[in-house]
Amino acid sequence: MANKALGQHFLTDPRILGRIRSALLAEPGARVLEIGPGRGALTRQLLAAGFRVTAIERDRDLVPILRSAFPDLALIEGDALEVDWTAAVSPDRGPWYLIGNIPYNITSPLIDRALEADPSPVSIVYLVQKEVALRLAAEAGTAEYGALTVGVQAGARVERLFTVPAGAFSPPPKVDSAVVRLTPRPAALRPPDVRRFRRMVVGLFGARRKQLVRGLQTGLGFSAEVARRVAERSGLEPTRRPETFSVAEFRQLETVVVDEAREAGVSL
Repeated sequence: MANKALGQHFLTDPRILGRIRSALLAEPGARVLEIGPGRGALTRQLLAAGFRVTAIERDRDLVPILRSAFPDLALIEGDALEVDWTAAVSPDRGPWYLIGNIPYNITSPLIDRALEADPSPVSIVYLVQKEVALRLAAEAGTAEYGALTVGVQAGARVERLFTVPAGAFSPPPKVDSAVVRLTPRPAALRPPDVRRFRRMVVGLFGARRKQLVRGLQTGLGFSAEVARRVAERSGLEPTRRPETFSVAEFRQLETVVVDEAREAGVSL
């Protein structure tokens, strides 16, 4: 029986599981970390493909079942938000891959952990709530585009691959799911301070309906004078709204915001 407290919804359709496994784009012998194997349906697919699999399972009732079914599986009983992922799957810091049917209630923290890992996984394949997948892959100016979109796309290329209907799970969730693949960008192409970048983005999207200059005042605490100077130096039209900025434009804005905040004594 699924544990509701842990947000468990089990997927057993071998065709769908095979598509999820293939989305990793990994070759036999690749080291793969699976988050939340549950009863092991996806685990079986991963092992059958010849991957060297390490799995993290929090549900202590499922751990003995997994150990019995997969004696060759490197299984860690614990919370995926607390385990050192790279030490678990890649102690020599070699290439590795990440996959999981992740609980809806901790989707954002698990995405953050994936993108902050060092070394980064070659690719990340997550089965998430469809609404989240739409937000992750959204384009500037659309209703789904927001701080989550920009924060994730600044660190990875995002692909929304396919939808998995609620009826494919047991028990079925209340909404459909979707598979996304994240391919982390090289470190040199990511924001130098990811958390600071995200704070800036969240602040501006908190005033997403306001024009840039007003958004800098409301969302980041800049004075009108400093906000106008930031807009001028960034080369962005001061009457545009943050929801229309591309990820590249947010990166462009970040450089100026950091400089001006330092001069103005504003904490980001």
